[in-house]
Amino acid sequence: MTTNSIKIFAGNSHIELAKFVARRLGLELSKVVVLKYSNQETSVTIGESVRDEDVFIIQSGCGEINDNLMELLIMINACKSASARRITAVIPCFPYARQDKKDKSRAPITAKLVANMLTVAGANHVITLDLHASQIQGFFNVPVDNLYSEPSMLKYIKASIPDWKNSVIVSPDAGGAKRATSIADRLNLDFALIHKERKKANEVSNMVLVGDVSGKMVILVDDMADTCGTLAYAASTLKEKGALKVYAIVAHGILSGKAIDVINESCLERVVVTNTIPHEEKKKICPKIDTIDISSTLAEAIRRTHNGESLQEQNYFLWHNIF
Repeated sequence: MTTNSIKIFAGNSHIELAKFVARRLGLELSKVVVLKYSNQETSVTIGESVRDEDVFIIQSGCGEINDNLMELLIMINACKSASARRITAVIPCFPYARQDKKDKSRAPITAKLVANMLTVAGANHVITLDLHASQIQGFFNVPVDNLYSEPSMLKYIKASIPDWKNSVIVSPDAGGAKRATSIADRLNLDFALIHKERKKANEVSNMVLVGDVSGKMVILVDDMADTCGTLAYAASTLKEKGALKVYAIVAHGILSGKAIDVINESCLERVVVTNTIPHEEKKKICPKIDTIDISSTLAEAIRRTHNGESLQEQNYFLWHNIF
C-alpha cells in the first residue's frame, strides 16, 4: 500500500499564488477544468483521481467574489464525491469576513453563512490568513488554522524601510490596535492610535491622533485596504502632526473602486500588501504599491498539515528567523 499524497488544486481567483505555493512544495498543480456556461453556471471537472488523497484547494476571496466562492464550493464537493481522504480549503483572504457580527437590527452574519456552506460542501479543514476577526474560527465545526502575515511584515520593515528604528507604529482605527501593538512590541517601537468617525460606510468624517509622531517615520498597520480612503486620510493627518514619511503595511490589498487614484494622490510613501489578492496589473499604474510574498507561509502550513505536524512550531520558526 502507498501513503496518500498531496493534491493541490487552484481556482481561478489567484492562480499565480497557487503556482508559487505548489512550486515551493516541489509539486505541480493538479488538473482541473473550471468553466462557465452561457447562463453563467459554473462547471467543474476534476482531471485526475483524488481517491484517498490529501486534497488542498487554493481559492482567495477576491475579484468576482461570489463566483469564486461558488467555484470553491463546487470544487470541494466534486473532490468529496470523488472519495478524497481529506479536503482542505486554503483561503488566503476569507470572503465576507467583515460581516462577522450583528451590529444592527436585521443584519446578517454572512461570515457564518460562508462557514456553513464550506462545511456542508465537504471541507474537512480550512487554512486562512489574517482573519478580519479571530472569532470567525468559532463559526466552523471543522478545524480552522488562521495564519499570520506579521512575521513577513516585520522582515519587510527591517529590510526595506530606511531608518525604521526612528518609527512609530500606528493603527488607523481602534479595531486594529492589537495587531499594531504586537508589531510595535516586537520591534521595540512606540505606538499611536487614530480614532476615526464615520458618517457612512467607506467614508471617514474626522480623525483624531492619540500619540506623538512629530519628527518620526510612521508605519500604518491594518488588516485590509479596500478603497484606501482611510489610509490616505490617516496619512494626511499624520503629516499634519509632523510625521516625516508615512508607510502603510496591509495584510489584504483589496484595492477596489478608486483605490489606485487615491493612493497615487495621497502623501503615502509606499503601500505594502501581501499577495493574498492579485494586484500585478494595479502595480503597473501605481508605483507606490509593494508586495510581500506569503506563498512560503501557506506552503509550509500545507506541508505540516499533510504530515500531521504542529503549526504552532511553524510560528516559532518564523519568529526565530527574524530575531
